[in-house]
Amino acid sequence: MSYNLFLLAFVLGITGAFHYGLQVSIINSPAEYIQSFIRETWLKRYGFSPSAEMMTLMWSFIVSIYSIGGLLGSSSAGYLSVRFGRKKALLLANIPALLGAALMGLSRLCGSFEMIMAGRLFSGVCGGLAQNVHIMYAGECAPRKLRGLIAITASTSIATGKFIGFALGLREVLGVEALWPVLLAANAVPALVQLLTLPFFPDSPRYLLIDRKDKEGCIKAVKQLWGEGDHVAEIDDMLSEQKAIGGEKAKGVWDLLRDRAVRWQLLTLFLVVSCMQLIGASVVYSYAYSIFTKAGIPPSQTHYVSLGVGTAEILSTVLCDSYFWVPYCSVALVFIFIMSFGIGPGAVVCPLITEIFIQSYRPTAYVFNGVTNWIQLFVLGLVFPFIVEGLGNFCFIIFLTYCLSMAIFVLLVLPETKGKSMLQVMEEFNRLNYRGKRGQAALQQSNCSVVTVTRL
Repeated sequence: MSYNLFLLAFVLGITGAFHYGLQVSIINSPAEYIQSFIRETWLKRYGFSPSAEMMTLMWSFIVSIYSIGGLLGSSSAGYLSVRFGRKKALLLANIPALLGAALMGLSRLCGSFEMIMAGRLFSGVCGGLAQNVHIMYAGECAPRKLRGLIAITASTSIATGKFIGFALGLREVLGVEALWPVLLAANAVPALVQLLTLPFFPDSPRYLLIDRKDKEGCIKAVKQLWGEGDHVAEIDDMLSEQKAIGGEKAKGVWDLLRDRAVRWQLLTLFLVVSCMQLIGASVVYSYAYSIFTKAGIPPSQTHYVSLGVGTAEILSTVLCDSYFWVPYCSVALVFIFIMSFGIGPGAVVCPLITEIFIQSYRPTAYVFNGVTNWIQLFVLGLVFPFIVEGLGNFCFIIFLTYCLSMAIFVLLVLPETKGKSMLQVMEEFNRLNYRGKRGQAALQQSNCSVVTVTRL
């Protein structure tokens, strides 16, 4: 197997899912400096300081507008990835990244906190678009035996982005008042690196063959990414998938919602993707510093402790008593959950969409995934403070209940996808989508049954 495939996975991660992880964590460290800048700017403009309520509103808007941008970017991922291809769509995602970095980096020089809001919006557009296209691109470029491994690199990119965001926010790096505009503009660096490196790689072989009907381009891409070995079986799988689709164009969201052939795939996707938010991880990310402070960690050490959060997500914190070592036990439990989340929902979601949807539904499934993720992130960020106020220390019981329910669902419903072709996985889901005599009749009528020949 050629090293080019793994090099491509690295290049995709530079601004793909990495950008999302970076922007989620990078906003925590300069919060007090940005709020101070807003107060000073407001005072210069209007001659009086903004009220506490106005400050809370503006800061909440700066944080949450990233999710709005992410929603816009995710909504456009399906169209752009089909219209221009996976590679060009990902390259286009770097444009709002650079624009957002420029706006935020020049905000203090121009005396405009509105530029920070606009910059966060553009960064969200990049995050929503790049994350979806990155996972789709990586999954379609990998052969069957490496599909899961390559797709999971997107999760690694997210975790790395979060870690880098926390690391850059240290006082020894960029986490000081004089450098917070540079910190916010740091995402320009990976965007420029990807713009310079990604053009040297081919587009997705599946996209070239199935969507563009370019068999020669597909074979050339396969040889560049996988080496000069015998890849006939893999190409035959693509041709079988192309035949099963029957020349149909990429499906829309309405087709995805109403088509019986993907009903259980859609339900599985929605429930598993919801784990990304309803597990409670992203919510706690927004309050990482305050959580460790309340757990008993000295404020001067919270920036360093939070670096551990950058490797995954967090489920809950535990109460501590008067013993000095208990807060650090709380941090240890946080890191244990971080590791378990990375092994489970954090890693599985990335390759799942590629494996359970065939080519005609895949771009729309990624749009559905992105829109669901960003809406839940936005809503949960708004309602979580009220959940805390109502339930106090038991606020994570809601997330615990959902996690247990999802574990049972995955055990009983989700078929194993490892080592199977897309069509074999589709056959597994057809047993759920077309149960009973009426279901079998509908299956035969719609010609959804595909016979897969295994090559020895």
